[in-house]
Amino acid sequence: MSLLTTPHELVQTLPMTPEQHHTVQQARADIENILDNKDNRLVVVVGPCSIHNYASAIEYAHFLVKMQQKHKTELVFVMRTYFAKPRTTVGWKGYIYDPQLDGSCNVNDGLRNARRLLLDILELGVPCAMEHLDSIAPQYFGDALSWAAIGARTTESQVHRELASGISTPIGFKNGTGGSVDIAIHAIQSSSHPQRFFGCNQHGQITAIETSGNPHCHVILRGSTNGPNYSPVYVQETKHKLQAQQLPTNIFIDMSHGNSQKQHPNQLVVCASVADQIVCGSTCIKGVMIESNLVEGKHDIRDTPLVHGKSITDACLGLADTETLLEALAKSVRNRCVVPP
Repeated sequence: MSLLTTPHELVQTLPMTPEQHHTVQQARADIENILDNKDNRLVVVVGPCSIHNYASAIEYAHFLVKMQQKHKTELVFVMRTYFAKPRTTVGWKGYIYDPQLDGSCNVNDGLRNARRLLLDILELGVPCAMEHLDSIAPQYFGDALSWAAIGARTTESQVHRELASGISTPIGFKNGTGGSVDIAIHAIQSSSHPQRFFGCNQHGQITAIETSGNPHCHVILRGSTNGPNYSPVYVQETKHKLQAQQLPTNIFIDMSHGNSQKQHPNQLVVCASVADQIVCGSTCIKGVMIESNLVEGKHDIRDTPLVHGKSITDACLGLADTETLLEALAKSVRNRCVVPP
């Protein structure tokens, strides 16, 4: 057991500048406006499956700067800055836990490097996103994020629902690994209400936390062990379930995971369907998630040498295919039909 720096200490050591804070807040406002039907653009959460190399992450952020400039009237970009990986069994747990990739597990280094990387990405004007795997890490990074997700393995967790109720960003709940969308809808209902629970404050003290509820929770359709769920029939079914519970009909489509059936080129197939649904007038699809890196595919963490910009977790699209996909999404937003109510 080793003591960690507290969230307060880390934030004081690596504070945000006013410009970085503006990038965070502007993206939060843009995403909230999209979810509230005040902005017709599409949210695109895109980037590596997980971050494992500082330099390649910065290089990818520079790519997104160009994409932001090209598609600013149609798309709102948020970079996937995922520093921890959920594990069904065992494996590398992420940049926070093992930043040297050698099993040394210097978590204090991981926390410092991860926050410094977030600030450097924000300095470029690129907003950041993360999956919340536990209730403590958000204290270290939450101020630097514009969007967050709760994963398929934890959407049903009471702890994560309570956490989401106090998160300052819009937050998406994925359907379960078995395909259930109902657990995500139940999570939205829970997290949109005030909650009281045990937690950790910025000084590392165990605290009784009270939240006011998060009004910008939404469903993420990510496919399942039973197959994809991005097609119009699943999107409409989810929309009707949300309406039945008197919840906003806000849906994100995760183009990877079960929807791509773990085959990264299939993200282009998912994109074609999503783009077609948008062109045909769908207004409930408010965002997408894409796994993309500098280099296509993946390799093993034990490979020597590691390829710069290639995933060591899930396989990702390369930059060329990512540009093709983003152009298709932007075109679909431009050509969206207006369907009478």
